[in-house]
Amino acid sequence: MRCFVPKFRCLAEWLSVVLLILCMAVAVSAQSNGIDPALLAKAKAGDANSQFNIGMLYDNGQGVPKDHAEATRWFRKAAEQGNATAQFNLGVAYEAGGQGVPQDYAEAIKWFRKAAEQGDAFNELMLGAVYHNGVDVPKDDAEAVKWWRKAAEQGNAPAQWRLGSAYDYGLGVPQDYTQAAFWYRKAAEMYHATAQYNLGALYGHGLGVPQDYAQAAYWYRKAAEQGLAGAQFLLGNAYDKGEGVPQDYAQAAIWYRKAAEQGFPEAQSILGILYSKGEGVPQDFAEAYFWLDIGAANQLPTGALESAKDDRNMIASHLTPADLSRVQERARKWFEDHPAKAQ
Repeated sequence: MRCFVPKFRCLAEWLSVVLLILCMAVAVSAQSNGIDPALLAKAKAGDANSQFNIGMLYDNGQGVPKDHAEATRWFRKAAEQGNATAQFNLGVAYEAGGQGVPQDYAEAIKWFRKAAEQGDAFNELMLGAVYHNGVDVPKDDAEAVKWWRKAAEQGNAPAQWRLGSAYDYGLGVPQDYTQAAFWYRKAAEMYHATAQYNLGALYGHGLGVPQDYAQAAYWYRKAAEQGLAGAQFLLGNAYDKGEGVPQDYAQAAIWYRKAAEQGFPEAQSILGILYSKGEGVPQDFAEAYFWLDIGAANQLPTGALESAKDDRNMIASHLTPADLSRVQERARKWFEDHPAKAQ
């Protein structure tokens, strides 16, 4: 089980979380009836940080009515003086359009690049993602790698993970599992969950590092404890097979369940099998049917899908019509609560 580099439908979708963090992080002085006069005076005198902070006030509606056009006007003032975060925000405004500027992808990229060229790791990471995802520019993984490397060498964990992924899958660079493991490890040691998962997978397959199931399980656990469903599944699988850890069906069931509850179809199906056999959990055909039914409705590979359906139908013979009806209704309600997981 390997983890691919995720893509985003548009840059604005990915940046929404980033901008929220920026909004929370900016520390400015705003009075309840308007902008702090001292801050405004500094901004009018040409202080770029003050101009950026006023832009954030308007962007968030802190002490002033929310006004994205006015925010963009202040961001531009700061951006033109070289404030990297303002340049980034101005790029976002052009990417989205309707925030005091027309939508203009070329202008967006221009400002993203200006921010990145100042050597700020976050902006280098973001510009790399623009080129990798082909958002507003032709997709160019070599250019993406160039910017991720700059950020990675500054210790930016997401960029280190991205660079590791590029080497893992040969995106913009020759495929090189040794380099993939090198960069994954750097990010993993900074608690990047997906990098921990990927590093575990390299140990599990013996790619770029000696095959070592104990090390694989170690890194899967690190990622699993951070809530990564794929890692929870693989840690459950390690306990199920006794690879790198003592075989322990109870522990396998615990981790399979964590992944299953996040909608991981393979974990759902295997958890159903454990309930049918009473391995690591009390034998419970209703619970077995429930998880196999959920798993069969999700994105299982073709062979596993047919197997899950066969197992589910076999287990149905152990249930009374009333019990079968109840568990099917439970599965229906699960899908209502997890619409994105149903297929």
